Amino acid sequence: MNEKTILVVEDEPAIREMVGFALTRAGFQMDEAGDAHEAHARLADRVPDLIVVDWMLPGVSGIELARRLKREDYTREVPIIMLTARGEEDDKVGALDAGIDDYITKPFSPRELVARIKAVLRRSLPEEQAKPLSVDGLTLDPASHRVMANDKPLEIGPTEFRLLHFFMTHPERVYSRSQLLDRVWGRNTYVEERTVDVHILRLRKALSPHGCDRYVQTVRGAGYRFSQQG
Repeated sequence: MNEKTILVVEDEPAIREMVGFALTRAGFQMDEAGDAHEAHARLADRVPDLIVVDWMLPGVSGIELARRLKREDYTREVPIIMLTARGEEDDKVGALDAGIDDYITKPFSPRELVARIKAVLRRSLPEEQAKPLSVDGLTLDPASHRVMANDKPLEIGPTEFRLLHFFMTHPERVYSRSQLLDRVWGRNTYVEERTVDVHILRLRKALSPHGCDRYVQTVRGAGYRFSQQG
């Protein structure tokens, strides 16, 4: 099972701990930040699948952070759920107008939050990206995060899954290491280009028992491509 990453931006450690326990139990991977500045630092390392942000953050408010993230190219498509003690209708409308995908009023139950997260993730996945991809016996299912080769499940890490998904949705085109970092890891990431080589090797290793590693090809001096041709 490949875990989806949820970034929780909340200044109260007790709430982060409670949410983290619920997310881990539900099969998610949690990243966390105590304010907007720390959130930007975490986002520079990795773009998550969804962000949970508290409205009343110290310094830059959660609503302002959400507006900024919706203006940035690399986080514009990341769904956001707002946590807040503000339950007035005008506040909810203001949050939705800012691009928030859902809104939960404190106090809330961890089970409700997990259910909302799952629902938003289902809605946010474009239909064309949710469809299973198949190439000559190799199948990737974005909805279930499973990879099969000749009807047998493959053990594959979350980064390798994203890398394979990108390759299978962009076949026959050569991508440089920097382009792969931008498209798979996210913009403004502080990852060395040689990290791409490491994950390419891991991906090939996962695919090799079924001969599917031949699809991930090195183009000398240019980068990598996914191709059924030799």
